Amino acid sequence: MTTDSGGARAPRLLDRERIIAGPGYNRWLVPPAALAIHLCIGMAYGFSVFWLPLSKALGGAKSIACPAGSGLIEALFTTSCDWKVSDLTIIYTLFFVVLGSTAAIGGGWLERAGPRKAGFVAACCWCGGMLVSAFGAYSHQLWMMWLGSGVIGGIGLGLGYISPVSTLIKWFPDRRGMATGMAIMGFGGGAMIGSPLANLLMTHFKTATSVGVWQTLVVLAVGYFVFMMGGAFGYRIPRPGWAPQGWTPKASSGTMIAAGSVHLRDAHKTPQFWLIWAVLCLNVSAGIGVLALASPMLQEIFGGALIGAPGVAFTALDETQLKATAAIAAGFTGLLSLFNIAGRFFWASTSDLIGRKATYFCFFGLGIVLYACAPWTAHLGSKALFVASFCVILSMYGGGFATVPAYLADIFGGQFVGAIHGRLLTAWSTAGVIGPVVVSNIREAQIAAGVPRALVYDRTMYILAAFLVAGLVCNALVRPVAAKWQMSAEDVAALQPAVPAADAPATDDRAGLQAKVLLAWLAVGIPVAWGVWTTLKSAFVLFR
Repeated sequence: MTTDSGGARAPRLLDRERIIAGPGYNRWLVPPAALAIHLCIGMAYGFSVFWLPLSKALGGAKSIACPAGSGLIEALFTTSCDWKVSDLTIIYTLFFVVLGSTAAIGGGWLERAGPRKAGFVAACCWCGGMLVSAFGAYSHQLWMMWLGSGVIGGIGLGLGYISPVSTLIKWFPDRRGMATGMAIMGFGGGAMIGSPLANLLMTHFKTATSVGVWQTLVVLAVGYFVFMMGGAFGYRIPRPGWAPQGWTPKASSGTMIAAGSVHLRDAHKTPQFWLIWAVLCLNVSAGIGVLALASPMLQEIFGGALIGAPGVAFTALDETQLKATAAIAAGFTGLLSLFNIAGRFFWASTSDLIGRKATYFCFFGLGIVLYACAPWTAHLGSKALFVASFCVILSMYGGGFATVPAYLADIFGGQFVGAIHGRLLTAWSTAGVIGPVVVSNIREAQIAAGVPRALVYDRTMYILAAFLVAGLVCNALVRPVAAKWQMSAEDVAALQPAVPAADAPATDDRAGLQAKVLLAWLAVGIPVAWGVWTTLKSAFVLFR
């Protein structure tokens, strides 16, 4: 063990004390480091590109069906028949269940260990899990796919997702929403880059005997590992006492911005934690319910009108027409993805101006109107109005994710906000079950009852609007945390990393390193620009 001259252990490469920023450090280097990690783990949203190729991994052009009576247990170990898509989508469920659990359990460790160590472990788990999945695809072992990407990768997702939150909020106390919005925007944008890249790689590696998935996973794992390590080692934390030049805290008695911090062990004991938990859960349940069925919803509601055949119902379309409507629906989902991403930055930045509580009032108030009016726009036959409504809805879905870390920092203070945010993400795991289940079950019940396909989503939209009414009430009940829950100044000081006494806190975040800042932003900006352009090209077909 390495020690300094005084006998204390010198900080190691990944330790929190090792990444304390020096005087003159430019805080704008931190957001691209966070984006580098979030853009990689955001590929979790894009894993569906592998489902169809993997379902034909053995059969090639056509899947080899398993013997009648085969169940999920047989599918986990079989090497003689192809997997069903439903067996593979369990990976997607595992992603977000393990993400929420890891974020909730690992948040406290992250606050002690620092963002670099958390980012390092996240990279090892996410990319290592992809390598395990690659071997599972190569050897045709479904259990390895589940273990690799779903469990090991899910742990990387959880740690990677929350790794920058506390750090960004400490670097940007004056722009909390904007800072976390930039990072979490990256998670939404990961699939926008990863999905088309994976398609290109699979096309390149595809042969007569291979669908190209395992090779693609290996290449992505290596590339993501390099990118995520760049992000992890790019993290820095501010020195105790640091503040942006010319900025002073606005907290005062009775405001929605806390003057102190609440300890992690006490946050869940307050009503505010559970009210914000419900606010996030209800907002995400409504949004993710739409995302789950965006493609079939557009096709079934508008049918032949999408391809210049108004009046032709979806069920009356032939195979060629169905393929054409599916291509247009893919453009619709791409457009929703862009608004999901843009909304994360727009709404989180807006919350810096109008406040977090007011921003969530916008989400719920505007969302109630848009969900309730969606059936009307559909019956009106206005494709443009229908698409525009859902683009705004998805912007608020993404905005809810990006705004909630700043909301927590306002209510509970910045000391444990990363760990508290980790625990709050169990609301996301819950919503990931509630939203799709509600929408899917109502749709199936309506179809079974003989309701025309163009009308099966009416009741669904009204129920999702009711979710938002409940969220509106929960948000209205949020009040500042009682003073008894706030930590003393001495307790907060005891949690700060050790800083050499000779080093004064840096106060000028604008000094120096401008070329380095530009390069850091280009490193994440170029992939994002490519992903946006690729998505826009696929979305243009919607309006031809």
